[in-house]
Amino acid sequence: MIKTYYYDARENRMVHDVDLNRVSEMIQHEDSLLWIDIYNWSPYEIKAVADVFGFHPLAVEDCIHESQRSKVDRYDGYYFFEFHALKYDEESDNEITSEQLNVFLSRNFIVTVHKNPIPSVGRIAARSLHDPYYMTRGGDYLLYAIVDGITDTYFPIMDRIAVRIDELEDEMYEHPALAITEEFLALRKTIVLLRRVVQPQRRIFARVGTIHSFEVRHENQPYYMDLTDHLERISDSIEVFDDLTSGALATYSSLGTAKTNETMRVLTVITTLTASLTFITGIFGMNVPLPMQKSWWGTGMVALVMVLLTVVMLYVFRRRKWL
Repeated sequence: MIKTYYYDARENRMVHDVDLNRVSEMIQHEDSLLWIDIYNWSPYEIKAVADVFGFHPLAVEDCIHESQRSKVDRYDGYYFFEFHALKYDEESDNEITSEQLNVFLSRNFIVTVHKNPIPSVGRIAARSLHDPYYMTRGGDYLLYAIVDGITDTYFPIMDRIAVRIDELEDEMYEHPALAITEEFLALRKTIVLLRRVVQPQRRIFARVGTIHSFEVRHENQPYYMDLTDHLERISDSIEVFDDLTSGALATYSSLGTAKTNETMRVLTVITTLTASLTFITGIFGMNVPLPMQKSWWGTGMVALVMVLLTVVMLYVFRRRKWL
């Protein structure tokens, strides 16, 4: 599906569902801006818009085939971006999923391509139906508004991950179980995906205005500085979470090893005690004559020796701190 939003700077008004055959005419005025949003798309729709603007086939191919890495490419007359929005659902099998957003950016037009709805894009599109607020400052500001909305959705995810780490750290001391290990591994998988999405985007916007990134109007640069700051904070949090989960998993593994060693030590003591008693009963169980065999004193003496031996061994074990 293709939706169009056109800000006519000469008349200071918004126009929708424009004729794409008039694109070259509409973007002649340097302050006008055409936004084409392609969502729930078919390859035919992407290629049709690409033919209108003359987009490079490699960029079109990147739109059609999903990638997990954000990037910016410079082409003749426009820039091509790949970003990713995140959706977090702790109860699903894949608790975090990414939605690819491709953007073609030039001075007078911007084309966004995404398969499924993205809240940031939908919010801006809804306001642009009746208000040119996002369209009057150039395509680079519209790009900032879209990416800033996507970045804002990362913060609740980071907050929830921080809570989960705290909960797992408490549970691993109280209820050690295989399920906790699986929770840690799922959490680390989520953190890896976050790093894969956020780190490239941070590098893109940290170099705004250089030959390695893209040009931004002078009046819009402070917005990108703020966006970079947000991404830096998220990136730092991801690194902290990675260290916390690695440390917690190592601690949990050490706890499991310590509990196993403690159990084995107790079992070894029990085995030593029973082996000694079995040795005594085994000797006299082979028809070996007991002292005072015809009196109950004989049995009592053997039992007393076994009890004394057990007490002495337990005393020695405690002295050596084996118990």
